[in-house]
Amino acid sequence: MDGLEASRRILADERCADVRILILTTFDLDEYVYAALRAGASGFLLKDTPPARLLDGVRTVAAGEALLSPGITRHLIETFLHRLTEREQPDTSRLDVLTDRERDVLALVAKGLSNAEIGAELYISPATVKTHVARMLTKLDARDRAQLIVIAYESRLVRPGET
Repeated sequence: MDGLEASRRILADERCADVRILILTTFDLDEYVYAALRAGASGFLLKDTPPARLLDGVRTVAAGEALLSPGITRHLIETFLHRLTEREQPDTSRLDVLTDRERDVLALVAKGLSNAEIGAELYISPATVKTHVARMLTKLDARDRAQLIVIAYESRLVRPGET
């Protein structure tokens, strides 16, 4: 089986609830990246990633954070932009469970800001941001920040190119 199917099977097993998956591949196709994130992968790096960056990526994903190669991020955002312009109306009902402040935090997570940066932007502590992120993960049934980003773009809470 391929890495996507292996990821789906691993993450479907409740014994693996705390497992984080970092996909390492030669494919930088947008559809493959999107499918990996939808399958629950927390990170995505290309096989030509330098060893030091790969080790850092493993540590980042193991710590519960999300990770995408910079080039992949650019392509992924372009894909989202194209897909979102093709749809007439986004499904925003999934965000109904969030408070206004959680929506603010989610929008900034989707823009790639760290907890410290979000805290500075919203005039709250990084610990408070971390609490909001944890609550959003639970409310939205998301595994990590990568899935929160997907949800934010799919619901059009944020759009590529917005500041």
